[in-house]
Amino acid sequence: MTQTAKALLVDDRRENLMALEAILQGLPVQSVAVESGEAALKQLLVEDFAVILLDAQMPDMDGFETASHIKRRERTRHVPIIFLTAADKDAQLALRGYAVGAVDYLTKPFDPWVLRAKVSVFVELWVKTRQLAAQSDVVRERDAQWRVLTDAVDEATMMLRADDSLEARDRAVELLEQARWGNTP
Repeated sequence: MTQTAKALLVDDRRENLMALEAILQGLPVQSVAVESGEAALKQLLVEDFAVILLDAQMPDMDGFETASHIKRRERTRHVPIIFLTAADKDAQLALRGYAVGAVDYLTKPFDPWVLRAKVSVFVELWVKTRQLAAQSDVVRERDAQWRVLTDAVDEATMMLRADDSLEARDRAVELLEQARWGNTP
């Protein structure tokens, strides 16, 4: 079961959210649009995201405060944030964005193909991270199975060395068969 990567789009203006959804259309990512920092934080409590596109200037809780909350939470601190803003190319705003944990800071109007490329990279990294985690789980499971089998072989070997009777041989064979089929004695 493959989980679809999601992008959290945060902007107080509905038309900007619609534009972002249109830009991301066709990418292997599901867009989730919210209109405030508070709504973004709530969404992050219930869903995992590959990337967050965050408007820097919003009423109430601005993007910088939102990003600060996101980066303080263990569950969300590693989600990449790309700030988007209509503000002038003020270096101080960009520095402030990077200071709260942004991976990028784009001023509007931005090239939609550049944004698509950046989102694609983060989606691909998210997918690869999920794949690595799944492979790691499989390796841990196989390691555990290997330990059970190795322990059974060691125990059976000790039994046979300590007692060469037919009863000891039968018990050793039973122990090895149980370990092979995943049944612990």
